Formats: sequence, C-alpha cells, structure tokens
Amino acid sequence: MYQNRQPAYAPTPHSYIPNTALSATINLDELERAYLKDAIPESDYTETCDRLLKQYKAILADESVAREFVDLETFKNEWDIDVPRATERIRIGLPSTVTAPPINVSTSNNNGTSGTLILEATQDFITFLDALKLGLLAKDQLHPLLSDVIQSVNKVTDRDFEGRGKIVQWLIALNQMKATEEVSEDKARELELDMNSAYQGFKATLA
Repeated sequence: MYQNRQPAYAPTPHSYIPNTALSATINLDELERAYLKDAIPESDYTETCDRLLKQYKAILADESVAREFVDLETFKNEWDIDVPRATERIRIGLPSTVTAPPINVSTSNNNGTSGTLILEATQDFITFLDALKLGLLAKDQLHPLLSDVIQSVNKVTDRDFEGRGKIVQWLIALNQMKATEEVSEDKARELELDMNSAYQGFKATLA
C-alpha cells in the first residue's frame, strides 16, 4: 500500500522534509485505522492525532516545501500512497474525538467541576463571538478560538444540540483556508448567526 516510489523531488541527505511529510501522513492513517478498531485509548489517540496534524501543518509552513508539495492529492500521487483516513482527518483538521461528542459526560450543575467546565465553554463562545465583532476574520485568528469552543463544549455535554454541527462545519471550512486568508463579510455574518444559534442550543442543554 505504501510503496516508496521515488518522486521527481526525492529528498537528499540535505533535504529531508518530504520524508517527514510522508511519515506524518502514513502515521496518521495508521492511527485512524487503530482508533476505528478500538486498538488505542481515546486519550492517546487524541494526543497523537493532534501532534501529527500540527507536525503536518508545520512542515507545510515552509514555503519551499509547500511549493514542492503542491497539495495532498499531488503528494499522494507522487509517492504512490493510499491514505484515505489520513486524507479525511487532514481535511477536517481535528481529531475525531474533538469533532464527535464524547461519551458519558456529566452535566450536573451540582458538580463543581462541571460548573467550571460550563463557565469555560460559555467564555469560549463569548470570546469567539467578540472576535468576530472586532473584525478578526483571518483563519489563523478564528480557527484556534473555534477549536476551543468545540473542545470545551465536548467536556460539558455529549448531547447533539442544535447548532453543534455548524461548529464542526465551520471548523472544517476554516481549516481549508490559508493561514492569513480572511472570511468575507457575508460569511462572517453567517458565521456569527450560526455561532449565536449554537450558543443558544448549548445553553438549552443545561436547562
């Protein structure tokens, strides 16, 4: 499946970055396969997946590497690799445990820890909405804040409330953008409406 066919830009002893990208992509595919088979604990999967995604993005942050890489489909064809699970995970940009609600999360308001988590999730929603109102529209400004929202929400509830899917959809959309690329004003208004709706949906689960 993972044949080491030599591409036109084969790495030399002084050019090892493409091999690193190859390793990160294959490792990510194997990690997804192991997670689907319940062969790895959720916590280990989340930590490793997050690290590999960051490694992948860090590699492509180098402009010279990005030019040779072109895009993921070109890279896969050059190296003759079939990594469907890694492809999907890179497209989404977050571990499966982040985009899907967790299991057995307590939402009791009588629990001190849950109360703290609810407060954190509320603050993350407000921080994100404030960022939009302040005109922070670049991918590298919004994506981290929205990632905080979905992760803090997941710590509070496993209920698929109204608007939760929109959070994930926007995370995926932002992940497809270049770091400094900005959402348009129309998209920003749509994003604000969707996040306000998600915020209300989240609060409804706490009633």
